[in-house]
Amino acid sequence: MKYLGLDLGTKTLGLAISDNLGILASPYKVLRYDDTNKLIEELLHIIKVEKIDELVLGLPKNMNNSLGFASERSLKFKSLLETKCNLKINLVDERLSTVEAENILISTNTSRQKRKKVIDAYAASIILDTFLKSKKG
Repeated sequence: MKYLGLDLGTKTLGLAISDNLGILASPYKVLRYDDTNKLIEELLHIIKVEKIDELVLGLPKNMNNSLGFASERSLKFKSLLETKCNLKINLVDERLSTVEAENILISTNTSRQKRKKVIDAYAASIILDTFLKSKKG
């Protein structure tokens, strides 16, 4: 099984991809968008080219486990994506994934300018890795 991890922001979508066995997660790319429909078209192209079997979408819960505006945005995106794509879309709690991604990038001495360009793909990788580890038990 090959998975694509998604970290949805207000202007970017971070992507991470698994290996063909669904064991390892790696940052893939960051898509910038103004139009959600165009974003989904681009995403569908990537799904086809990379032969993705399932999607893993981050669900940004509040620290008290409630769902806020960002969660609603992710749930709406999931619903829209489901109308265009027949793949299973798994939701994963993504609390602090961006903070963890930032810490990883800082620890590898990645410049602030470079971090800004890739952080969403690293956050998506953390989301995907969380999902893959949960499947192992």
